[in-house]
Amino acid sequence: MSVLVVVECDNGEVKKSSLEVASYGSQVAQMLGTTATAVAVGEATEANLAHLGEQGISKVLYDAEPRLKDFVNGAYTKLIAAAAEKEQAQVIVLANSNIGASVGSRLSVRLKASLATNVVELPKTDGGKFTVKRGAYSGKAFADVVLSGDRKIIAVKKNSIEALHNAGQTAPVESFSAQLSDADFADAPKQVVMQDQAGGILLPEADKVVSGGRGMKGPENWNLIEDLAKALGAATACSKPVSDVDWRPHHEHVGQTGITVSPNLYIACGISGAIQHLAGVNSSKVIVVINKDPEAPFFKAADYGIVGDVFDVLPKLTQAVKELG
Repeated sequence: MSVLVVVECDNGEVKKSSLEVASYGSQVAQMLGTTATAVAVGEATEANLAHLGEQGISKVLYDAEPRLKDFVNGAYTKLIAAAAEKEQAQVIVLANSNIGASVGSRLSVRLKASLATNVVELPKTDGGKFTVKRGAYSGKAFADVVLSGDRKIIAVKKNSIEALHNAGQTAPVESFSAQLSDADFADAPKQVVMQDQAGGILLPEADKVVSGGRGMKGPENWNLIEDLAKALGAATACSKPVSDVDWRPHHEHVGQTGITVSPNLYIACGISGAIQHLAGVNSSKVIVVINKDPEAPFFKAADYGIVGDVFDVLPKLTQAVKELG
């Protein structure tokens, strides 16, 4: 019995959230006295996959089928299930991402496995039980969940686990075929449109995010957001009202009905802090709020706050970052 880790890749690189998942999976394997094997999905290179040894992975399975470059629910599910059967995996660990959410539920049915999403800590195995802690109610509470099935699937929340870095460790990459057919790609999208954020940083994977609201007063002022984001190496985002009026594209909308982010740093510029927006960002490690209204609700959730006009504060903050840089 082993632990299987699902590793998401994009443009040949392993996603940061998957490095965290690999570290989580290897620590679970150590707790259970077994090994952790990774199965890669998406566009990867063997050289980058081999570096998963630094996160404690013992080997990596990689199916070079070219149609797996882009996410296809049925094909990804069959691939991961085949890898789980090959490795006799008792625990399957994946990221609590869009891919993880789609594939996790299908795998749970296919493998008759218990499933826990949004997991924030390593499991506890006291008293013969396998208990995980997961976030609930948009991060406002936590629930301890006992996974009682013979097989268990854990979707790990981004930024809840530190990625291990055992420098110099490598993992062998094995060719693996799930014997996928055309039928497995029946639900493939007819056209895939890649929507990168400013600077090419994908918003769900970003460590730092600079976000703007209606206080920016119009799309013509967004260069202030983009300048700070570029100086920090951050992704850009926006509130729902901003995307609703087409100041910014909808794939930058962060909140309960948009993208949920968990960066190390979230800077909110001219955003009042409606509860729907907070639900999408309250897992951020550090929240900085810039608003000229001292009564803005967002200040109650902030770690640091600046009461001031964004048009005065942002240029000075950007310059300060560049000077430190």
